[in-house]
Amino acid sequence: MDLATDRGLLVYIRRSQAGDHTALERLIDAYRPFIMKTAAQYSKRMLEWGHDDELSIGLMAFDSAVCTYDPTKKVPFLSYCRVVIINRLKDYTRTQVKQQAVPLDDQDLSVYLEGQIAQENYLKETIELERREEMERLEGILSDYSIGFEDLVEVSPRHRDSRQTLLQVARKLAHTDELWKFLIVKKQLPLNELERSCGVKRKTLERGRKFIIASAIIMANLDQFIHLSSYVHFN
Repeated sequence: MDLATDRGLLVYIRRSQAGDHTALERLIDAYRPFIMKTAAQYSKRMLEWGHDDELSIGLMAFDSAVCTYDPTKKVPFLSYCRVVIINRLKDYTRTQVKQQAVPLDDQDLSVYLEGQIAQENYLKETIELERREEMERLEGILSDYSIGFEDLVEVSPRHRDSRQTLLQVARKLAHTDELWKFLIVKKQLPLNELERSCGVKRKTLERGRKFIIASAIIMANLDQFIHLSSYVHFN
């Protein structure tokens, strides 16, 4: 099962939640770089496995996130993990400060608060940078299909039912090997196959082509589009 697809990812998550330790270890191994990146961004310094508490906390937080993740909430897995890891690290920071048990004078308190604010700002800036990088990455991929971001704004379904229909088609496209291969090689939608397998009229598929392709690309590469995936509701 491929962890690069959300279907494969969900299988491993379910197995882990059912007590399959091998599946959990597989998830941890696959997302260790993500845990490192999240913890390092929060700490604003390089971290080393086996030496820094932040990474141990990150691992435990990831474990917790796997156990508590609920796909029906429609929150991307990595977005959820990021929140859990950062919250645990914030708790750790607060605990460390309390354990020092050293009264802070006004100047020390001011320095501490400035540090906290700087840390929050750094995290926000990092997230914004990652979001822009994802947009540039997606824009580059979509250019091969003659699709621009301005096109997506124009063709995005306004009605919930229409959106759900096109997202179901995108999911089918992203998670069916032969359909996905057709899209990647031909740079076109496999209209006949999608019409037959999804029960959606050809005219609807043609009209929703750009939205379907963009959504399918994100769905098939959730690990590369952590932030952008939060804008797509996987109903």
